[in-house]
Amino acid sequence: MFARVLWKLLRSSSGRLAVALIALMSGAAVISALLNLDLDIERKLTQEFRALGPNLVISPGRDIRMIESGAQTPTLMDEGAVLTKLQGVKAEDVVTEAPYLYIVARSTNTPVVVAGTWLDELPKLDPTWKLEGDWVPSRTDESRCVVGRNVARRFKLAPGGSLDLDYIDRTTRLTVAGIVDAGGTEDNQVFVNLLVAQDLAGLLGQVGVVQMSVSGTSKTIAAYTQRVATALSGYDVRPIRQVTQAEGELLNRIQLLIISMVVLILVLTVLCVLATMAALAMERRIDVGLMKALGGSITRVVGLFLAEVGVLGLIGGVAGCIAGVALSRWMGQRAFGAAITPRWEVFVLTIALMTGVALAGALPLRLLGRVKPAAILRGE
Repeated sequence: MFARVLWKLLRSSSGRLAVALIALMSGAAVISALLNLDLDIERKLTQEFRALGPNLVISPGRDIRMIESGAQTPTLMDEGAVLTKLQGVKAEDVVTEAPYLYIVARSTNTPVVVAGTWLDELPKLDPTWKLEGDWVPSRTDESRCVVGRNVARRFKLAPGGSLDLDYIDRTTRLTVAGIVDAGGTEDNQVFVNLLVAQDLAGLLGQVGVVQMSVSGTSKTIAAYTQRVATALSGYDVRPIRQVTQAEGELLNRIQLLIISMVVLILVLTVLCVLATMAALAMERRIDVGLMKALGGSITRVVGLFLAEVGVLGLIGGVAGCIAGVALSRWMGQRAFGAAITPRWEVFVLTIALMTGVALAGALPLRLLGRVKPAAILRGE
């Protein structure tokens, strides 16, 4: 009997209930999309910030005793010792790493900065660099180099051309494999095989810094930095603050914005449902009076109307979540070029929120319990 009466109530006020249902569906769609975005934003931002280049640098340490005595602090590191210790703390979060040795050589009597490194790691360390020509895919290729766009313009170089480098009494000739447009100081550098730079400078087995790209949040990077610093005691291990701090601050701001939007949408949905139910309560006064006159208890009458809005919230939540999945995918494609992964926990939470919103907006229906049957029967 209860189910039959509930069905009749839903059918008899389908016009007004449709307004509340649309509000609940719209709110559920936007809220579920925002919650899915909130749970996935950390991973998406991490991927975007990793494209900015290396975010962890290892350099020679500064011995306080040498500084106090006025002795010169070391500017180079032993390549084998650093990389061996680094392998001992390598984690899955490490995208790539590469040692660097910087020297100032000459080409046609013009100074040029030469960066010796693992050339096959360049596209992984700095994936946003634009390249004309080819990368050097082999770490053992000592005959080719990659030059910055300003160097190529200065020496009139093109892919396939040759570049002579002189350092003190040593000379080497390299073939230009590609020209990079990095948009920074790298445009003024020549990238060669690490062994070539070491041989030119007579510094075999020595490197200046090790650059690493580590995935994860700023907290994850800080924790890994601490592990590396412990393993490489005596070396200076530091994250690039501009990248890690910007990532953390941007993540916090976006999450605060998402939470604020969810709260605002919940409030607006409650107000919409409240206005609809207030109008519906005026129409239901006669029905309630007749129910109470026939012996219906206040608890049963109010429970019937609350069940009505509860069903409404459940339907609106389910339908809105389905639409929210499509909306979250669209938002992910527009913002990050990849779809946001829907979460089942968001599905359940959104349905619960919409049911709660519907019940909160049904406050005017609860007041129907105060209707007096005698006044209704007298036509008052």
